[in-house]
Amino acid sequence: MTFAEYGKKKVSCPECGSAKLRRRIGRVRVARSEESRLDSLADPAGFGDLDENDPKSMARMMRKMSGEMGEDMGPEFDEAMDRLEAGENPEEVEKSIPGLAEGGGDDDEDF
Repeated sequence: MTFAEYGKKKVSCPECGSAKLRRRIGRVRVARSEESRLDSLADPAGFGDLDENDPKSMARMMRKMSGEMGEDMGPEFDEAMDRLEAGENPEEVEKSIPGLAEGGGDDDEDF
């Protein structure tokens, strides 16, 4: 049943026909503005156990940021995050994936 139908449409059990039903809520999706998502990312409390010296921790944070922005970062990003989560050295991951560090930052900057 859609939200618009709730309370307006009579429902019954498809198995026994009973009208004694309880509503079960499934997944809920909340629309958020870009400003709200950016505010969420700016809150240091949201990073919890972030350790910038731990590749696994950095990968978790970068995946969270990508998810908050709702952007598909592409297969190179996914591969890099998988490798960081497996404990690989960030510099080696960056060197082995062409074009990964491109995007307007300083050449000395690591991801």
